[in-house]
Amino acid sequence: MLSIPEKIYRKMKKIAENQGMSIEEYILSLTAESLDPESRAGFYWEASVELLKQAERELSKGDLRQASEKTWGAAALAVKALAYEREGKRLASHGELWKYVSDLASETNDRELRLLWRTAVSMHVNFYENWATRDDIEDSIKNIERFIKKLKNFRTK
Repeated sequence: MLSIPEKIYRKMKKIAENQGMSIEEYILSLTAESLDPESRAGFYWEASVELLKQAERELSKGDLRQASEKTWGAAALAVKALAYEREGKRLASHGELWKYVSDLASETNDRELRLLWRTAVSMHVNFYENWATRDDIEDSIKNIERFIKKLKNFRTK
């Protein structure tokens, strides 16, 4: 487990929030930047799967906000992984992530992809608003598992 002095942690968290990321996603992004694009894609795929597992653990502990944020992070990192893998493209903002998913849905004629992405975005909003129920989050985790599988299927296309 990583130990960061509280003052530094608060600064990093503020930077992450200003960029629309969780602290975990921010740290993962910093780490990924030091990798070549091919390794970066693999790193993001692995981190995506791990964040989804963390979401399930947070849900089982009853921490709905953290489960929501981990679910969002898993989806966002999977989109980043696919963009790196397919085009060597770095996606840095929510707008870039949204456009990439929208373009991918149009390219593949997969309308469900848009719906699943909106589920992910709703989990990011829930981190701040805390309105979703346990059942909502449990369903969202399942939907994001489906979303990640769909993205992985586009890897070779």
